Amino acid sequence: MHDSFTLTVHGNYAGETGFSVKLAAMMTEPQTDEALMLLYCDGDLLAFKELYQRHRLGLYRFIDWRSPRQEWVDEIVQDSWAALHAARSQYTALASFKTYLYQIARNRLIDILRQRESLLDDDPDQYEHTLESTQESTPLTRSPETRLEKKQQTERLHEAIRSLPSEQKEALVLQQFNGLSLEEIATITAVSTETVKSRLRYAMQKLRAELHTQTQGEPA
Repeated sequence: MHDSFTLTVHGNYAGETGFSVKLAAMMTEPQTDEALMLLYCDGDLLAFKELYQRHRLGLYRFIDWRSPRQEWVDEIVQDSWAALHAARSQYTALASFKTYLYQIARNRLIDILRQRESLLDDDPDQYEHTLESTQESTPLTRSPETRLEKKQQTERLHEAIRSLPSEQKEALVLQQFNGLSLEEIATITAVSTETVKSRLRYAMQKLRAELHTQTQGEPA
C-alpha cells in the first residue's frame, strides 16, 4: 500500500506532475504580512522575524522624520515593536499589517511628545539628525563637484520638508518615503482620504515654492 501511494504521487502522469508543481509553489510562495502576523499571534517567532526584517527600516525612517530629537528615535521604534507584541491578540486579518504597525508607532510618538513637551525648545539644530540619517549615499564614482551638487540638492530638499506643517510633512513622508497609499495614510492618521489628498497637495505646493525661493537666493 505504501509503494502504491508513492507511485501515485510521484508518477509521470501530467495531472500528477501538475499537482506536484502546484504543491511546491504553495510551499515556496512568500507569505503576506497579514498571514505572517496571524502566525505570530499563534506563537511563531520566525514569522515575527520576517515581519521585522520587512518593516524595520521603513518604520525607523518614519519615526526619524517625525521625532524632534534623535535620542528618542530608537526608543520609540523599540517601544513600537514591543507594543505590537503586546497588542497582537487584537489583530485581525481584516486590517493591513502595515497600517496597524504604523498606527501603533504614531500613537507612541504622540505619547512621547506629550510627555516631553517641556523638553522641546526652538533650537534650530534639533532636526539636523534627520538630514544625516535619511540622506541617500552618493556613489564615489561621481566627481567631487557632482557629489557636492547632489549633497546641496538633498540638503535643500530636506530643509524644505522640515519647514512643512507637521500634518503635511507626515503625509508626505508616509507617501514618498514609506510608499503608503492614500487609503493607508488616511487609516494611520485617522482622517479622510480627501484630507490626505489636500495635505499632500499643499505640501507639494509649499515644497516647490520653498525650493524656488532657495534657488533664487543662491549666488549666480
